[in-house]
Amino acid sequence: MEVEPLAIPDVLLLRPRVFGDHRGFFLESWNRRAFAEAGIPTDFVQDNHSRSGRDTLRGLHYQVQNTQGKLVRAVRGTIYDVAVDLRRSSPHFGRWVGAELSEANNYMLWIPPGFAHGFLVISESADFLYKCTDYYAPAHERTLLWNDPTVDVKWPLPNDAQPIMAAKDIAGATLPDATTFP
Repeated sequence: MEVEPLAIPDVLLLRPRVFGDHRGFFLESWNRRAFAEAGIPTDFVQDNHSRSGRDTLRGLHYQVQNTQGKLVRAVRGTIYDVAVDLRRSSPHFGRWVGAELSEANNYMLWIPPGFAHGFLVISESADFLYKCTDYYAPAHERTLLWNDPTVDVKWPLPNDAQPIMAAKDIAGATLPDATTFP
């Protein structure tokens, strides 16, 4: 597995070794020893799977307690995945990184606790899987506004189209009003 720190070095792009032939392919999506060697926690407590249609934007979500690190990947279709650093002590506070994850490239992203996370489906549909280091705690979930001008995420929306979103995502807080981390 190749591990590449992104512009915010705590967010890691993971390129697993893929073995393919006429039957299909095989890859290791998680290996406790390899992930520990890469500095990624290996104590995941929850696996999640979502399916969404084109132009669906989910996020930018985070939890202020029971903070979650997430290991994310698209197993069908293509998404644009985004992490926003909400750690005030970080030199990257308020900055974002993004990566395209797809069934074709098999890339994964490690997003540590202290980040808001979201993704946009850029294929007809996508199945998105993610492992979490802590349990979902709806009472502690927060949403950073997907189009907050202070963060200025460059979502790959066609012709500046409006994404398909849940009400809670449309009503997210801007960075100056968001609950952040020390």
